[in-house]
Order: sequence, then C-alpha cells, then structure tokens
Amino acid sequence: MIELEKLIRDVPDFPKPGIVFKDIMPLLAHPQGLALAIEMLANPFRGKGVELVVGAESRGFIFGIAVAQALSCGFVPVRKPGKLPHKKLSVTYDLEYGKDTLEIHADAIRRGQRVLMVDDLLATGGTMGACCKLVESLGGEIVGIAVLIELAFLSGVRLLSHCDVHSVIRYD
Repeated sequence: MIELEKLIRDVPDFPKPGIVFKDIMPLLAHPQGLALAIEMLANPFRGKGVELVVGAESRGFIFGIAVAQALSCGFVPVRKPGKLPHKKLSVTYDLEYGKDTLEIHADAIRRGQRVLMVDDLLATGGTMGACCKLVESLGGEIVGIAVLIELAFLSGVRLLSHCDVHSVIRYD
C-alpha cells in the first residue's frame, strides 16, 4: 500500500522562517500516489449528487479538476483578482498578515447546484472560507469540503463548521 504521507516533502523555513512547508510536488510526480490521492478525495462524496467541484487557485485546480473527472461532474475555478474575463463576484478575507481577494464568475453556479469544495491544503481556513462564501452567495449548496492535507494544529476547520470536511492526510 502506498503511504501518501511519505510522498509529502517537508521544506523548512519556506516561505518564511519558522514555517515548515508541505510540498506536494513529489506526490504529483508519483503516478500511483497521485491516483490514490484523487480517489481518497473523491470517494467519500460518491453517490452524494455532486454536480460541480470548486477549486481555488492554484493547487485547488490540480486536485479539483481530477476529482471532478472522478465524480463525472463539472469544475469551477476560483481565481485571484484580474484573472476572470466575465462578470464576477469577489470576496476579501483576512490573512495572518493582511488581506486577500478571490473571485468567481457570477454565472458559474446555478441556485441549488450541489458543490464539492476541493483544495490541496487546509490551514487557517481563510481561503476555503472565502470560497464557500462565494459559492453560497451564488446559491450553491455545499455538499462537503475535501482537502489532501489538513494542518489541524491551525484549527482552520473551526471556520468551516457548517460543512462536512474530509482530510486525506492530517497533521496534528
């Protein structure tokens, strides 16, 4: 059996001193590990009527599109400002030091569509919380949240308590 944790590389002091970055690039380069990760993200949501997967720029695109394909549904990107060409909605949210903004096309989700949120990492919950706000503002029904890695010691899941959060790998 492939141990996905062994395909995640720790990079100390990136992007700044004191942070241990969880690098997914070795997992992405490992065909069987990547396939297993996608199945483990998708499987808890099979048979739950997921119509769309939403993923945030940029690594949420990698996993989100693959999960959408595994669930035979569509994919909607959430992007950084200035990247979407059509009418859009945006949300600004707090980061540890400052603020950030994410955008989604205003016509990307129909009211009542069942949506699975997917990302590579859940840390403080700010990015995923902002993505959920965008989906909910368009009338989407969030079926759940699937992340490859959860940094549980940062308690990001507390911001997402209204959602079913599934983590493939959890660091306590």
